[in-house]
Amino acid sequence: MLPEERQLSDISIIDIAEEGKGVGRVGELVVFVDKAIPGDVVDVTLVRKKKNFAEAKVTQLKDASPYRVTPFCQHFGTCGGCKWQHMDYGAQLTYKQQSVANALSRLGGVDTSMMETILPAPQSQYYRNKLEYTFSNKRWLTHVDDEQASLEMNALGFHVPSRFDKILDIEHCYLQQPPSNDIRNKLRAFALARGISFYDLRQHEGALRNLIIRTASTGELMVIVVFAYADRDVIEQTMAFLRLEFPAVTSLLYIINQKKNDTIFDQEIHVYAGRDHIFEEMEGLRFKIGAKSFYQTNSAQAYELYKITRDFAGFEGNERVYDLYTGAGTIANFVARHVHEVVGVEYVPSAIEDAKINSAINGIQNTRFYAGDMKDVLTDQFVETQGKPDVVITDPPRAGMHPDVVMRLLAIEAAKIVYVSCNAATQARDLALLREKYEVSRIRPVDMFPHTQHVENVALLTLKG
Repeated sequence: MLPEERQLSDISIIDIAEEGKGVGRVGELVVFVDKAIPGDVVDVTLVRKKKNFAEAKVTQLKDASPYRVTPFCQHFGTCGGCKWQHMDYGAQLTYKQQSVANALSRLGGVDTSMMETILPAPQSQYYRNKLEYTFSNKRWLTHVDDEQASLEMNALGFHVPSRFDKILDIEHCYLQQPPSNDIRNKLRAFALARGISFYDLRQHEGALRNLIIRTASTGELMVIVVFAYADRDVIEQTMAFLRLEFPAVTSLLYIINQKKNDTIFDQEIHVYAGRDHIFEEMEGLRFKIGAKSFYQTNSAQAYELYKITRDFAGFEGNERVYDLYTGAGTIANFVARHVHEVVGVEYVPSAIEDAKINSAINGIQNTRFYAGDMKDVLTDQFVETQGKPDVVITDPPRAGMHPDVVMRLLAIEAAKIVYVSCNAATQARDLALLREKYEVSRIRPVDMFPHTQHVENVALLTLKG
């Protein structure tokens, strides 16, 4: 038994935290409760305690929140992918909007009274266009079994939260449209029947490492199998099976990754069948997606996000635009038809090559793209050479912009900055620095990832005076 002081009763959950846990209070102690949602009254066991806060798990649900619903996925609660399936989608939107408002006002000193209503996702299931699964010989067992030794220990699925070496075997995932589940399940069954070894994440042994599936709104499909070593017989068996079983696959690829980490950006891509890419479409534009390409994971909602970005910018047709952290140039090419010219900057050279290709595919001739670290590229000489921007669009990673980049934006003094962010906290930090010369005039959150705590936010900054 745990010490009595680690048991707390009748905790009212009053809010939800950034990481998706319910928030309760006991005096001055803030308690973050896993899988609890606002409106719940719960008994909990503390699993970690600090001076001013504690983390806990529910031992008994005393009174269920009116927002509580039955999760639709059999893996909910063990798989860490969808932490909010037990909360009504309307409530999810409310708390996402609230979390953005709280971050911007508390951390950035932003007046959020003009914030527009969060844009819901058109689909709350099967909305992702990319999933990556892991093969493992260390399956996560969800039930205690007296005959565990007889259970199949190979798995193809997702990492269990906080366990890099344990994989939850997935039967049906609601994140990606068909035939994603069919491909995963049939490939696993094939590998088990043929006795092909699954990867050992600790010992770095075993043939099959990862399965990556990318779908597109065009109906095109990419399947990538990652092998741990170059066993030609195993590779040929596996890839021939996929080609025969799923002839509709547009791009059937494989990678031999002998490193100890799963990243593929430094790996050679081998084409087994079809093309080395698929195409995504948006508003008549075609975007080439390769194995290493970045593209917003929710295709339908990415289109809405980009439309909001374009709307906030309020283009009249004669603007010079800087698109910072341009990735594969999706936003840059999306707005290019509405402006005089676009200059895109991105750290990853291969992404810049994709951006140039995407301009060429669409006959877009008013874009220029440059690779390099943003704080090093965005110099006085760069601005002098490229021309001062009228509008800056910035869509940085979760860490936000480097302080030197923020200082450069203050020096450049573009008339407008449209700041797209996947992390309201770091966006708020940057907005606080930009407040020296800019005021926030529009804000709109966008829900890209239903049933998770993640939310995108778009803010329009206008130069003071």
